[in-house]
Amino acid sequence: MSETKISLYYKNVMADVIGEEHGITKAQLQDLAEKTVPAIVECNNQRKAGKIPYRDLPYVESYAKDVKAVAAEIKDGCENFVVLGIGGSALGNIALQAALNPYMYNMDENQRKGPRLFVFDNVDPMQLGSFLHWVGDKLDKTIFNVISKSGRTAETASQFLVIREMLLEKLGADGFQKQVVATTDANAGTMRKIADDAKLRTLVVPDGVGGRFSVLSPVGLLSAAMCGIDIDELLAGAAKMDELCSKEDFFANPAAINAAINWHFYNRQKPISVMMPYSYALKDLSDWYRQLWAESLGKTKDLQGNDVFVGPTPVKALGTTDQHSQVQLYREGPNDKLFTFLQVSEFSSDVTMGAEPQVAPELDYLAGQKMSKLLNAEKLATEYALLHDKRPCMTVLFDRIDASAIGQFIYLFEVTTSIAGLLFGIDAYDQPAVELGKEATFALMGREGFEELAEKIKPVADIDGDYLI
Repeated sequence: MSETKISLYYKNVMADVIGEEHGITKAQLQDLAEKTVPAIVECNNQRKAGKIPYRDLPYVESYAKDVKAVAAEIKDGCENFVVLGIGGSALGNIALQAALNPYMYNMDENQRKGPRLFVFDNVDPMQLGSFLHWVGDKLDKTIFNVISKSGRTAETASQFLVIREMLLEKLGADGFQKQVVATTDANAGTMRKIADDAKLRTLVVPDGVGGRFSVLSPVGLLSAAMCGIDIDELLAGAAKMDELCSKEDFFANPAAINAAINWHFYNRQKPISVMMPYSYALKDLSDWYRQLWAESLGKTKDLQGNDVFVGPTPVKALGTTDQHSQVQLYREGPNDKLFTFLQVSEFSSDVTMGAEPQVAPELDYLAGQKMSKLLNAEKLATEYALLHDKRPCMTVLFDRIDASAIGQFIYLFEVTTSIAGLLFGIDAYDQPAVELGKEATFALMGREGFEELAEKIKPVADIDGDYLI
C-alpha cells in the first residue's frame, strides 16, 4: 500500500471560480503570500526558542515509550477504559477513536482491538449515573484515566471524586491504586499530590502544551494505544506534516495557505468557518477543530494590548446529514462563511446497494453502486451548489483514513492555528475568557475565597417573575 497523505485543495476560493466579489484574485493571493511568510518565519522561530512545544510532540520518543509501558501494564484484564477529562483532555481522545476504530467498536468484540472506550467530558448526572449503574460490578475490569494538569478543574475533579469513592468502597485502596492512571503535571498540582499519595501510575501533561494542542502527547496517546491505534504511525504522520508546515515557501506550506485564506475571508465579511466532513469517521475531528479554532483565535486584545475583538466562528457540519439541515442556509442565507470539506478517496470498507424493486424502477440508477461513490458524489454536488452561489470552498483530501493521515490532519490544523494567530496579531495560546466562568462555578459551589463573587452572581441567579411566562 502506498504511503498515505492528505492534501489541501483551495482552487474553489479563487476569483476565477466564484468571481472577484467573493473570491481571491491572483494578485490578492500574492499579497497574502507576502504577508504570511513573516508569520511562517516567526512561528518557526518561536518553535526553535521553545515557546510552542506542541510542535515537537511528534519527536519526543519518551512520551510514546511511557504510554506503551503503561498500556502494557494495564491492558491484561482491562475490558473498559474510561477517560475523565474536559475540552482538550477529551475531544482529541474522542476524535482519534471515531476516526481510527470501527463504528461498532464498543459493541462488537470481533471488531475490537482493545477495551471498550468511554470518554466523559461533561458533568451531566444522568449520563454519568447511567454509566456508574452499568460499571458498578465491572470495576476490577475497568481502568480510569483521569486527565488534568492541575487537578483543580471542577468538571474533571468532580468526576474523579465520584470514581475514587466508588473504587475505595468496592475495591479498597489497592483497587483504587490499580484501576486509576493519572495524566497530570510532572511535579506539582492537586492531581500530582493525589497521585503521589496513592502511588498511582502516572503519565505527563507536557509543560507549555495547552489542552487543545495536547492530543499528540500522553493526553491522547494512552487511550489510543489501549484501543489498538498505532501511535507510532500517528506521530510519524504528524512529523511528515511538520516538514511541510515548516517550509517558508508560502505555496508549499499548506498550514500557511490555510491560515491566510481563513484570515482573508474573516476580514472580508466571512467570519464563519464551516468544517464539513464527508465521512462519519472524521466527524469528531470537527469537534476537536472547533475548540482549537475558537479558544485560540477568539480574543479581545491583540499583542499590543489593544481591543480588537477578533475570532472566526467555527461551525461543525456532517455530510450528507447536514445537506438536509443546513445547506439551505448556506446557499441562500448570508454569504458570510468559508467552507472546508473533508473528503476520503479510499474507504477501508464499502457497501454495495441492492437491486431496485420491480415496482420502483426509478431507483435503478442506485442499484449495484457503491455507497462510497454516492457519499463522494454528494460532497461534489454540495460543493457545486455552494460554488453556484459564490460561496468559497476548500477541501482536505484524504487518500484513506489511517493513523498517519489523522496525525497529518491534526498537525496541519494546529500549525494553521499558530500562523493564523500571528496574522491576527493575537496570542493563540492563552484563554483568559475561560477563567471567569471557572471562578463563577467555584463561587456557586461554595469554594472558599469566592464569597464576594458569589454575591455578585446572585442577581443573575434570581428568577424575576415579571419576565417569566
